[in-house]
Amino acid sequence: MQSISTMVVKLPTSPERAPPSVEFVEASHLKTSFLWSDLAPSSMAGCSRGDVVKLGVPKEPEGETRVGIVPSSLKKLNRAGFEVFIEAGAGISANYADADYEEAGAKIVSREEALGCENIVCIRFPGVDGIGAGTNLACVSDPFRHPEYVKACIDKNITLLSMDMIPRRLSRAQSMDVNSSQDNLAGYKAVLLGAAQVPKGIPMMTTSAGTIRPAKVVIMGSGVAGLQAIATAKRLGAVVYASDVRKSAAEQIESVGGRFIEVDGMDDFEDESGYAKPLTPEFIQKVNDTVCGVASDADIIVTTARIFGRPAPITVPSSAVANFKSGAVVVDMNADVGGNCEDTVQGEVITTENGVIIVGTSNLPGTLANTASMLYSNNLTTFFMSLVDKDSGSVVISDDDDILVGAPEGSDFYVSGMGGVLICKDGSIHEKQTRLAGVVQ
Repeated sequence: MQSISTMVVKLPTSPERAPPSVEFVEASHLKTSFLWSDLAPSSMAGCSRGDVVKLGVPKEPEGETRVGIVPSSLKKLNRAGFEVFIEAGAGISANYADADYEEAGAKIVSREEALGCENIVCIRFPGVDGIGAGTNLACVSDPFRHPEYVKACIDKNITLLSMDMIPRRLSRAQSMDVNSSQDNLAGYKAVLLGAAQVPKGIPMMTTSAGTIRPAKVVIMGSGVAGLQAIATAKRLGAVVYASDVRKSAAEQIESVGGRFIEVDGMDDFEDESGYAKPLTPEFIQKVNDTVCGVASDADIIVTTARIFGRPAPITVPSSAVANFKSGAVVVDMNADVGGNCEDTVQGEVITTENGVIIVGTSNLPGTLANTASMLYSNNLTTFFMSLVDKDSGSVVISDDDDILVGAPEGSDFYVSGMGGVLICKDGSIHEKQTRLAGVVQ
């Protein structure tokens, strides 16, 4: 039997750079010829057959500084078979130049071309003009507050994938959870805004002129944003107190350096999807009185209470603000949905008659546009890569995907009336989105 020698072949790094065929001649004069596509790994199914999945990234509307995809994500997307089309200037506000995208392999195009792709990634809902039927549109549409967006997509037969509806408790969803990635940054920036406004130092300082006591910071709520706010304030050197309607949050608060504010009669007011439940007016009043009492001599108060799909609850009434000390700063993280502080003015920083500064800055993640865009892009890249069918190389919207449609009934993560990020498809709302259907109709 004739022996066959072992060959080591160095392959091109990408299909685009590969020749159509490669030939080798062994010492035995046995000639072997094969196509690049024969060697392409199954994970590159879309590329290996020359199939291209178009992904469009439009420029965000005025006031939104973030961008849906950043240049560092393009390598993964290209490898998975996506060709990315970026609207000219889409990343400028987040410090990502068109040249950066082109160097990474994206195409810079007009808005019409970006919206004409079969898959679209953005942050704000872009409207439906210019988007074709059957397009997969992934964004943060906030469908409970904006049912008109859902109706528009149903009318134009657009598949709406609202990333803020992701089933956050699924372990596979964590790398795609845009709520957590953006809230984390918002909590961090809220404390920095408070520190920038407060007319005193934050950490304890011992000087020849005397000792400066550390600032007192109160964080109302300890979800993702609240925990990051607690940790940030602690790192700045403040003494931090924090509250939450979930009694189970006490351990988390203490783990990042906060002191838990307990309210008599407090239970674990958390629903099955991981959000805080709506509370009775009586208990809300009790919580407000207790926490605002602790905050009466605080230097910085950060409010984080947000109820999914509903206006933000008032946790700092005007009567409490009237009792805060002059120079205290209230940073309202929910100014965009009504505000937690009764005196908040969306988009403005105001000072009350008794000298309390109230920060109503909207879109806190957008004030950190570069980092926020990178995290959002990572979330969406992981999400879209999970939708690519390895056999066909195309994006598949499947009813078997828990991220898309929610956990099945009987699962520990099943939430009655709530699906996943898939809001509507083929001209109708998804059958598992019964809660949303009641709002849309």
